[in-house]
Amino acid sequence: MGCDGGTIPKRHELVKGPRKVEKVDKVAELVARWFYCALSQEKLRRPIVACELGRLYNKDAIIEYLLDKSPDKTPMEAASHIKSIKNVTELQLVDNPAWCGDKESIKGDKYDDLQCARFICPVVGLEMNGRHRFCFLRNCGCVFSERALKEIKAEVCHK
Repeated sequence: MGCDGGTIPKRHELVKGPRKVEKVDKVAELVARWFYCALSQEKLRRPIVACELGRLYNKDAIIEYLLDKSPDKTPMEAASHIKSIKNVTELQLVDNPAWCGDKESIKGDKYDDLQCARFICPVVGLEMNGRHRFCFLRNCGCVFSERALKEIKAEVCHK
């Protein structure tokens, strides 16, 4: 049993230290932010919209959220700042030719590369996977990497 006189406990056996703070996995956080809808937690699919905070949503999830005005439903934190469809911008995204996510079989026997993104920057070619900053223009919805906007140095969309 212990502590019956036959053993002498050490300090580390008696004193419990401070609890270690759980760290959030950065890769999992980036995957959640760039590959899933912030409102419905489903995979992003076209049409994709973004709010002024930079969160990505499925357009149908936003429409369902705005149409459901029942008093018993509490507003979601991820979309509490969205009051109408005018608060979001539909994004014009460019597909990544190297991405083959939904094209292969869904047996569970393939490797999902979480760093390979579905969309890329049309100017520089950077993947939209969370490692690089991306911006969108509110008037047209075109999406560019921050590096591309610094190189272009123009206030007008390149398209």
